[in-house]
Amino acid sequence: MMYTISEISILIGAHRIGTYDQQITWLLTDSRSLSFPESSLFFAIRTGKGDGHAYIKDLYDRGVRAFVVENVPEGDYANANFLLVPNTLQALQRLAERHRDSFSIPILGITGSNGKTIVKEWLYQMLSPDYTVTRSPRSYNSQIGVPLSVWGLWEKSQVGIFEAAISQPGEMEALQRIIQPTLGIFTCLGSAHQENFESMEQKCLEKLRLFKDVEALIYPADNQLVESCVQEMNFKAKLIPWHSTGNAIDDNKAVCKVVCQYMGMSDEVIEERLQKLEPVAMRLEVKAGVRGCTLINDSYNSDLNSLDIALHFMNRRPEREGKSKTLILSDIQQTGVPPMMFYTHLSQMLQQQGVEQLVAIGPVISEHSYCFENLQAKCYFFPDTQSFLQSNLLGTLRDQLILIKGARSFCFEQITDMLEQKVHETILEVNLSAIAQNLDYYRSFLKPETKMVCMVKADAYGAGAVEVAKILQDHRVDYLAVAVADEGVALRNAGITSNIMIMNPEMSTFRTLFQYNLEPEVYSFRLLDALIHAAKKECITNFPIHIKLDTGMHRMGFDPIKDMPELIDRLKQQNAVIPRSVFSHFVGSDSDDFDAFSAQQYDLFLKGSDQLCKAFPHGILRHMCNSAGIEHFPERQMEMVRLGLGLYGINSRNNKLINNVCTLRTTILQIHDVPAGDSVGYSRRTFVERDSRIASIPIGYADGLDRLLGRGNGYCLVNGKKARYVGNICMDVCMIDVTDIPCQEGDSVLIFGEELSPSVLADIIDTIPYEILTGISPRVKRVYYQE
Repeated sequence: MMYTISEISILIGAHRIGTYDQQITWLLTDSRSLSFPESSLFFAIRTGKGDGHAYIKDLYDRGVRAFVVENVPEGDYANANFLLVPNTLQALQRLAERHRDSFSIPILGITGSNGKTIVKEWLYQMLSPDYTVTRSPRSYNSQIGVPLSVWGLWEKSQVGIFEAAISQPGEMEALQRIIQPTLGIFTCLGSAHQENFESMEQKCLEKLRLFKDVEALIYPADNQLVESCVQEMNFKAKLIPWHSTGNAIDDNKAVCKVVCQYMGMSDEVIEERLQKLEPVAMRLEVKAGVRGCTLINDSYNSDLNSLDIALHFMNRRPEREGKSKTLILSDIQQTGVPPMMFYTHLSQMLQQQGVEQLVAIGPVISEHSYCFENLQAKCYFFPDTQSFLQSNLLGTLRDQLILIKGARSFCFEQITDMLEQKVHETILEVNLSAIAQNLDYYRSFLKPETKMVCMVKADAYGAGAVEVAKILQDHRVDYLAVAVADEGVALRNAGITSNIMIMNPEMSTFRTLFQYNLEPEVYSFRLLDALIHAAKKECITNFPIHIKLDTGMHRMGFDPIKDMPELIDRLKQQNAVIPRSVFSHFVGSDSDDFDAFSAQQYDLFLKGSDQLCKAFPHGILRHMCNSAGIEHFPERQMEMVRLGLGLYGINSRNNKLINNVCTLRTTILQIHDVPAGDSVGYSRRTFVERDSRIASIPIGYADGLDRLLGRGNGYCLVNGKKARYVGNICMDVCMIDVTDIPCQEGDSVLIFGEELSPSVLADIIDTIPYEILTGISPRVKRVYYQE
């Protein structure tokens, strides 16, 4: 739907500055997601990640002329409209609320700890043959995501399906006013986001606030706490229980069945459609392709909203430099819009996103090929997938960044299979969304002005430094930190422009530091003098450095008391380098046992750093808190903190997972029947005591699987059950005992991940999670995805 800027100004109660008449179709909260500047309204929202007001000038230069702001920027903004409000986030929510008021249709509101997105997508599949359904794109269920989702309602919408998620008390009221569900769906209650709630009961009651005005509520009556909370809320709605089967997939289907029954669908049609449910693509996968290509696989999720999200994801990829962008796209089905209008609009979107080659597959999109005549890209049209596979085009794709999106009926897995580079069957899956979630978790302990350094050394703890750095740059962290200059150069060459700190600089790399703008840690007078000499030789002035103080680690650093006068004197006598920050390390912030020593360290650091800061007119950042310190000592965050292991999902205070980032998987190659008394593996170190089924899996110590896990010490998971390692771990293969586990060759094996934390493996072999994560060999393929 389209609103005039005047109408929107009235709806949100804004003071309008500007008279330019404008029609608004798109709401924008992220400057990187701009597609249609002339009809977009940008909300300059302030968050813990940044201030949207900082991007107004850039958006204006790119054609945006409508802005919702808390303060009007200085400068010449001809023909622009500024809608001045006290709070831009609340204005966005108010606009979505007023937009929702225009619709008297069934609105399904979904919340719960897990299963929201799957239930939403499956309900879409089951209801869309009968209704024009508008739904949340992907997992747009936050304070910003929900209003953007509800804005998608339009005059043809017959049913709306929206999910809502909260992470702390008081958030659901705003989401309820925006969604205004007529039918409530509660999927389940679990431990996710528990950290900000006093109890499970409090979290349950907060979630149930979404349903205060629904006509009916579908909820898991088997959960006694949910049942009790539902009764406590005293809903006037019709209460419709659903009953758990104990299996997550079957539970999600059970919810969908009850919803469809409530919507009046016959049992026969329900069963037929349940059988045809397609797997939900919960993530954007990035894989290495043949002939230098990189694949972004988002198949089986083909609609305009998800395409727009995927295109923006594609444009933010570090590999895009030097690679042309190709989109392989099927017919987009059930749009509710005349095909000519839809594909003309799609062509404009592809032009805005800079797609350079389009491979369009399907009878409808091929029939409307004329809609793409103005698209400045090579366009190829095929009636079906087989026609494309039989053409010569597939073999010409070289050095491309390829986004693959297609409806399930087009079987695009055939295309992916031919383009994907076949490598080692052992893979490390890296959840980039979890990186962002963990970042937000630790940011929640910080003041808005506190800066953050994120550690991406050791190839981002094995996760892949370039990929992780790109996500962190997108989320506007203040500094990235690596160990050596070569790691920083690799990031710069991959397009990373964020500030980069080098924690262990070598004197032979000074020229590299200057060339790539890599800021070194300085921990000794010898290093300082050499760096100053090198900078003067290159005619460099005011090159930022980071001063390290030794407050008790006794590893490296200046003495905060004895060395400080001389350090200040040497720094003030030159202008080649300038202190940007001063820092130290807590020795034991992960344990309460060392709190007294941590306090001594902090006091010593303050004495030294205060002298340094007072000696210079410019601001010098101070930082001492690591991941554990951020949570344990929030009062000691000073101007900056450093986030390391916590970013990768492990809470070093208790070794529990926050949001799991890395999952190491492999597959069963072969299963042997081994009689009792026979040995398994090199040197006959293990003899089985009973007739056993022994599976071989393609992972060994050359992949990073520690040999100490062998001979029954450690275990992996096969179909959710423990399978102990048998015999010695070999270089490339190891054996596991699957005697009591129903499984077959080709089944997946979890080495570590959500269900088996790296911390568990670390405890078994008396080491730390860092060693488990950083030990994964480069030959293990990394597969990156976003949820």
